[in-house]
Amino acid sequence: MLNWIITFFILAVLAALLGFTGLAGTFAEIAKFIAVVFVVLFVAGLVYRMVTGQKAGPPV
Repeated sequence: MLNWIITFFILAVLAALLGFTGLAGTFAEIAKFIAVVFVVLFVAGLVYRMVTGQKAGPPV
């Protein structure tokens, strides 16, 4: 997920440098949305581990 955030951020910067400001804004919004989802899932995983004392396994 962090790879996606970095990719969209780089695409936003490149689009802004080339003058595609609308596309750059779209890429930046996508990167922000994925970053928020990442933070929420990260905090949920931390809370789960604190409550249960176990690691969250991969989805089956």
